[in-house]
Amino acid sequence: MRLGVLDIGSNTVHLLVVDAHRGAQPLPAYSHKAEMRLAEHLHDGETLSSQGERELRRFIEESLRIAEDKGVEDIMAFATSAVREASNGEDVLGRLRDITGVDLQVLSGQDEARLTFLAVRRWFGWSSGRLLVVDIGGGSLEIASGVEEAPDVAVSLPLGAGRLTRRWFTADPPPAGEIRAMRRQVRAQIGRVVGDVVKYGRPDHAVATSKTFKQLARIAGAAPSGEGTYVKRTLSHKSLSGWTERLAGMTNAQRAGLPGVSAGRAPQLLAGAIVADATMDLFGLGELEICPWALREGVILRRLDRMPGT
Repeated sequence: MRLGVLDIGSNTVHLLVVDAHRGAQPLPAYSHKAEMRLAEHLHDGETLSSQGERELRRFIEESLRIAEDKGVEDIMAFATSAVREASNGEDVLGRLRDITGVDLQVLSGQDEARLTFLAVRRWFGWSSGRLLVVDIGGGSLEIASGVEEAPDVAVSLPLGAGRLTRRWFTADPPPAGEIRAMRRQVRAQIGRVVGDVVKYGRPDHAVATSKTFKQLARIAGAAPSGEGTYVKRTLSHKSLSGWTERLAGMTNAQRAGLPGVSAGRAPQLLAGAIVADATMDLFGLGELEICPWALREGVILRRLDRMPGT
């Protein structure tokens, strides 16, 4: 069947149309997305603005028209940290539901971690053993570890690349003092959960998902997306540490000139690198493999698992 997945993230809003059947790999058929940056529409970091609500409504209505044109039979819609943390999030979703008919489900941070873990497990299979999965989004960092399809532990921390950039950096490039202060805070928060994760066992395979990790791997020498989904892409801690230092001295425009880095994502790449570097260091990870599947695929797979006779 042809499904539509409407993903309302902190940075990007995305409609992905896939051909999906139970027991088969979901195949992307069409993609429509925009860098809406909903998190920047939160007044005082709490209330989603009327402009943000209008832009979200326009995107949903446009996505519904596209989904109809593409022959989508069913739409799954979910929202992550920006809507989850908005004090008026439920009111906004209620109005959007009444106007568009789309029931947007708000995922908790732990739900994000669990569903992303499911997608990674299905991609790499059982032979990968104990997985450690790390995902840096715009608003949060998710970490999960386990040996089955459901992780033993799933953690979400407010360490998204966009959130940290807005909170800590005041200039382009940011002053060294701001970078050091952010780094201390990031490492302190990750350090608090390391024991909770590793007590279940060291990973046999460490994996990263998300646009942030894909961009970091690309600038560190990984193959470009044009070479295909099945090309193995990795990010070494040694290479990442070197690039984190280099990114700290670059302007946003200079970062946007790096391979695989868009102008819209360039401002938050340094914060993402600081989080990635801290995660790899504190968990003792020499290398991460980049997985092309993440949260959206996890949502699709869970939906198919629950549809008998698909």
